[in-house]
Amino acid sequence: MKLSLRGDYALRALIVLAENYGRGIVRIQTISERQNIPKRFLEQILNDVKSGGFVESRRGIAGGYQLAHPPEEITLAALIRYVEGTLVSLPMEEGATRKGAKPDEAQLAIRSVMKEVQESILNVLEHISLADLCERTRLLRNDADALDYVI
Repeated sequence: MKLSLRGDYALRALIVLAENYGRGIVRIQTISERQNIPKRFLEQILNDVKSGGFVESRRGIAGGYQLAHPPEEITLAALIRYVEGTLVSLPMEEGATRKGAKPDEAQLAIRSVMKEVQESILNVLEHISLADLCERTRLLRNDADALDYVI
């Protein structure tokens, strides 16, 4: 599975919103600076995920974005499916056999393994929420801070 730059930016932007859930609106400039995402591209992405019902916005000088639902209720599967259009796309070539020939046992075995891989990826994404992603981000941030020392 490959996540596009748009998908990566959407997840990173929503992590910022999830970390600030319940604290009010987050300015787009703040998200852009914290995640190093070009502001113009971020505006397009946030408008798109707003259409999907993931975020809400407020216009004006005090405007910005916030999650439309608690971070525990937004799965990575739902968000990636909306932004990317598909969750998993593993090649399982149907045309690897001669024209008109049926696939042999080895090809069928390979396809069955690829199908299991697809199902495993889907299962993981369905069970990880934005809240889980925020927790992982926080732990990694704390690990990085713990290693930051001066002699």
